[in-house]
Amino acid sequence: MTTKHCTVDGWVDVPPAPGPRGTATFDLVVRPDDPDTVAKDAPDTIVSCTSETARITHELLTGIQPSDLVRVTGALVQPPSPGEPARLTVDALEVLDTALVPILRDMVMDRYGDYCVVFNADSDAVPVFTALGKWVGLADNPDAIATLIDIHERVNGGDA
Repeated sequence: MTTKHCTVDGWVDVPPAPGPRGTATFDLVVRPDDPDTVAKDAPDTIVSCTSETARITHELLTGIQPSDLVRVTGALVQPPSPGEPARLTVDALEVLDTALVPILRDMVMDRYGDYCVVFNADSDAVPVFTALGKWVGLADNPDAIATLIDIHERVNGGDA
């Protein structure tokens, strides 16, 4: 596998998602600088991105929405086999342009002190994260959030 440090401009495809161990993942749609150099029916390039940096993870999970134009810098790893997306570990994120129309979501993010929760109209389960994006767990319902946070604080010494 070839690794290259690079900067890529592209549009966020779907809302960034929290990943394991405080990471965030998202797909970036990248188009060539000169569209005349590729066939008109050529598909867009999709770059699968991940960030472990707390500041970037927080921005991805709270401030980025689909269709935002961003510039990401990091280590690009070529896919192991043709047809798979390239993987980019993001070290720097810059928002170049925001989506014209905010996307309405059936989800609401709320804070519980040093914790963030995501309420989804289609599910009773509630994902819980620290304010820095570290995964805490999935509460079975809104009434179980406090119990999950208490357990997390006991296990981790009260540090969110």
